Amino acid sequence: MTHRRARTAVTGLAALLAGLCAPTSASATPAASASSSSAAAPTVEEQRLDRAVPQEILRRSGFDTVAPEFARALDGARSYAQAERIAVRQGGRLWTRAVDRAQGRGPAGGDLSRDDDRPLYWARLGMTREVRGWEPRFELSASQRTQLLGELERASRGQDSLRFPQRDKGVKRILVTGFDPFTLDRDVRISNPSGATALALDGTVIRTAEGLARVETAVFPVRWQDFAEGTVERTLRKQLPRVDLFATVSQGRVGRFDIERTNGAWRGGFADNDTVGRTGTIPVTDPATQPQWTTTTLPYADIVAAETGRFPVYDNTSVTEIPAGGTAAVVRPDGPTPGSTARAGGGGDYLSNEIAYRATLLRDRLGLGSSLPGGHVHTPVLQFGAGNTDPATGTVTDPEFVRNRLDIIAQVRTIVTVAVDAADPDTSTAADSGAASGTGRTRG
Repeated sequence: MTHRRARTAVTGLAALLAGLCAPTSASATPAASASSSSAAAPTVEEQRLDRAVPQEILRRSGFDTVAPEFARALDGARSYAQAERIAVRQGGRLWTRAVDRAQGRGPAGGDLSRDDDRPLYWARLGMTREVRGWEPRFELSASQRTQLLGELERASRGQDSLRFPQRDKGVKRILVTGFDPFTLDRDVRISNPSGATALALDGTVIRTAEGLARVETAVFPVRWQDFAEGTVERTLRKQLPRVDLFATVSQGRVGRFDIERTNGAWRGGFADNDTVGRTGTIPVTDPATQPQWTTTTLPYADIVAAETGRFPVYDNTSVTEIPAGGTAAVVRPDGPTPGSTARAGGGGDYLSNEIAYRATLLRDRLGLGSSLPGGHVHTPVLQFGAGNTDPATGTVTDPEFVRNRLDIIAQVRTIVTVAVDAADPDTSTAADSGAASGTGRTRG
């Protein structure tokens, strides 16, 4: 999910998909209001729900009942505290239901393949639209409505249910994040393989050469404002000191994985899921100490050298910078030069670069940079089959589409396994030479 990378044309499915916490306006305890706030209009993102494709995805997965059931529960609330409990409980149930479906537990609910991340996305939007338009029987302030939305978002994204075993259990702890679908006005059928990976891996245990490893996951929105309000730091701050490795994941280029070496402190302005663009330095706390660049501590050389799946994996070292003393942006295939100003990391200048920058900056500000392997992985673009490339006439799924998504999920799992093994101090590390470099730029 990166901007200003080579705009590789993909017929039908766009190639565009993909410090401590900044001030968080939605995290404060809401105050009571003297009068009830009026219902809010649906967002641009929520308005897409009324299109035929989202409705078909919800119906063919059985998730079409989620928003109506939530609305009935919400209408029964007699106080803000009760409404908050309903939002958290129902949001958590949605996340659990999506994870269970992806991992083969319980009924499929329809003929849509279980690995599909889109039912979670569209069902969540149905729920948030209900909150936005809700007119309760008690006074509800604007800040309380915003707080309800925040609680629902966090619960339904797995952000508040990250549970790792104690260190004395001898199990490694791995954190993986994904993203919602995006560029939906180009093709509303779009799925994001990073979100599908998060659902497939959440709570699973993988076997590594060093023993067992527990994977916990969360999904993030494709919205600039949420990132400015600290959703990444709020979710990861307590987790990073507890984990043995983390990987932020998003969709990148066609036909390849990229391990992004360097992340830049710049927003390039490409429109998000609410059709809002933001350009400028990534907003974080303590900007006086904010670096222009952060770097991966994933063992990229070992990952690139391993056989992880059918897609090639590259160590991507390219960035775009304004050199020290200069005014024009230039591409640097081998990484930034001293004193330069960021204009794009290896992962571009969109929200995939931003989550990588925020997560690795948080790692460094917590004093974990030398000991915690972590960084960004870009997956291949998830493509439909050759005969299903027209968004206007194509179907919402096809066998090749499902195969591509399953192969990407499996390869991310293998990449994580390789990374856990390689990050052990007794094995090879990212400092080893021999990684293949990829210097092209993508969006993810």
